[in-house]
Amino acid sequence: MEKKEQLYEGKAKKVYATDDKDLVIVSYKDDATAFDGLKKGTIAGKGVVNNLMTNRMMQLLEKAGVPTHFVKELSERETLVKKVHIVPLEVIIRNVSAGSFAKRYGVEEGIPFDEPTIEFSYKNDDLHDPLINDYHAIALHLATKEEIALIKQYAFKVNDVLKAYFLTLGVKLIDFKLEFGKTADGTIVLADEISPDTCRFWDAKTDEKLDKDRFRRDLGGVEDAYREIFKRVTEGK
Repeated sequence: MEKKEQLYEGKAKKVYATDDKDLVIVSYKDDATAFDGLKKGTIAGKGVVNNLMTNRMMQLLEKAGVPTHFVKELSERETLVKKVHIVPLEVIIRNVSAGSFAKRYGVEEGIPFDEPTIEFSYKNDDLHDPLINDYHAIALHLATKEEIALIKQYAFKVNDVLKAYFLTLGVKLIDFKLEFGKTADGTIVLADEISPDTCRFWDAKTDEKLDKDRFRRDLGGVEDAYREIFKRVTEGK
């Protein structure tokens, strides 16, 4: 598969065209940002961890019946994926109070929910990704009612699969962000990544944070946390 011109560069990844119009190559960077891009830095080895971990999670989810954009891992940093038009909704599933949820509603972090919650953000940097509901998304023509129902179904399925999986590794899946895309024929598939950049992972015994919060909150040991979660995933413990 020939890598051609760069199509896009985001905060964490670059996307390249290939000689197949329906396939692109995603290349993961070590750049890190937080707080809407106000905080910038580098996490050594992050691109490798996020690429390899995402690919494992995508394959796990495919087996569980969630369609994804994953096609083939090309190297430590690059993966071949289906070209999709991203649905401009960030889908956030929460199992435990943390981060913006705790701040927004004035509750302490670490409170388990009776059942998972879901929320949508309008994926728009200029507007700082505001929270929206289903009706707003439909009114703005971001997705149809049927597409939103399917996205919700897939998102909760992802949560069921990953929550159980990470618990076997001694990790609590606190919350995470998903993005979905539409392939050329209009099929909704899981896209983007599943990594310490997009998920909150806490050690099941100590509640030690094993994710990007260590970067956001200047907790130190950022690279060590990424390596630790990746080690557990690759070694299965």
